[in-house]
Amino acid sequence: MRFNKTSYWIGIYSEFLVRMYLRLHGYRILAHRYITGKNTNRAEIDIIAKHKNTIVFVEVKAHKTIQSAWDAITPGQSARLRRAAETYLIKKHWHGDARFDVIMVCGHKIHWAKNVI
Repeated sequence: MRFNKTSYWIGIYSEFLVRMYLRLHGYRILAHRYITGKNTNRAEIDIIAKHKNTIVFVEVKAHKTIQSAWDAITPGQSARLRRAAETYLIKKHWHGDARFDVIMVCGHKIHWAKNVI
């Protein structure tokens, strides 16, 4: 995958939009761009939010189509994200519910898939 300034800023902007979207839906943002596992096979969780008694880990994908957004989530990435989420829950001594959502930004549309990773 090629990395350029445009794709980086599209990702940053998409994460900002998703944070605002979650707030409008009653979620409280606990962290964003949370990185765990320094100097290891680390992962970055785009957004960590709380809604009622559930912590929600959100992966944000900005792509032209929903299919290309789904294709961008590899099994290896899913495993790293799950480990990062487990680390966060242990660190915070969380005993409530937790789930992993994917929110895809495709053009001007937001598609939210809950409890998918």
